Amino acid sequence: MDKIKVLIVDDSSVIRSILKELLSNVNDIEVVGEAENPFIARDQIKLLQPDVLTLDVEMPKMDGITFLANLMRLRPMPVVMLSTLTSKGAEVTLEALELGAVDFIAKPSVETLIATKDSFKTQLVEKIRAAAPINQKNFKIDSNLKNGVSPPTLKFSGVINHDHIIAIGASTGGTEAIKQVVLSLPENTPPIVIALHIPSLFSARFAERLDKICNVTVQEAQHGQKLMTGNVYIAKGDRHLKIKKTGASYFCQLEDSIEVNRHKPAVDVLFESLIPVAVDVQAALLTGMGEDGAKGLLALKENGARTIIQNKESSLIWGMPGRAYAIKAHTHEYSLEKIAKQLLTYAALTRKEMKLTVQTSQ
Repeated sequence: MDKIKVLIVDDSSVIRSILKELLSNVNDIEVVGEAENPFIARDQIKLLQPDVLTLDVEMPKMDGITFLANLMRLRPMPVVMLSTLTSKGAEVTLEALELGAVDFIAKPSVETLIATKDSFKTQLVEKIRAAAPINQKNFKIDSNLKNGVSPPTLKFSGVINHDHIIAIGASTGGTEAIKQVVLSLPENTPPIVIALHIPSLFSARFAERLDKICNVTVQEAQHGQKLMTGNVYIAKGDRHLKIKKTGASYFCQLEDSIEVNRHKPAVDVLFESLIPVAVDVQAALLTGMGEDGAKGLLALKENGARTIIQNKESSLIWGMPGRAYAIKAHTHEYSLEKIAKQLLTYAALTRKEMKLTVQTSQ
């Protein structure tokens, strides 16, 4: 089997050396080159034809975003961003994902990286392996979004079942997938709760960015917060998000417990918290690496929820929805562009109609 050819682009010679060392004994990965700035990287890409690029967010001479935009226009390829855990780093990384970067990995200080080599290596190798097969030539920035124009708002008559709630889980590729789902939703959309594999600093910035362009109000979930119509609640990056129903209302519960499926927040934790009210739930599992969310989705389905997976063709990585498909955890499967409309169509039904719809789909 051919090895995955990786080009490391980082202005720090120490970081380049550490990354090269970490990947040196991985059987299916070969570091074919390194570059200290985008100008050298441009020549190295032409010469070495790498399969995956690791790209530092902040570099001299040309910033990572400008380089990435040029790269995706002229020579699309899988890129894993190395992102600093700062507000600026989070903002730039989210912009990079919009431009077509496959994924990102938090870049610790040199001292921290040396102390946590094993865990960092595991993440890095996983992300490179997941990125390698992706054909970035298929990635297209929506022309409307590129020009700052939002898509038409979907028509929705409102819910009849006022207990209705929508839960969404995602990972790799999830920021752009979630954006596409929520961007066209109207202000009277049922409350939406989201678990996304993303660091805490990034989850806050992601919510802020979405809130600026959506009809619905998007925010990072707060402990004890009551869920309201027309609001989207994104799990804080270092907390599990659970939903608890008290009386006629739903409330967010943030929990700082152990990782589940190596993640916090975990999609399974969110989904499983909704099992007691499953008959009033729609749950959607979008693009992502791994298996998180599949078991929770199956449990929701078995308790009467409508469960949706994003199809393979529209997923950046069909790991999480693919696992759900394998265990028959879904009642429906849709391409990404159809999910928002399908969520609203079902949400307009009575509880009796919802139950009949789920039963006939199984």
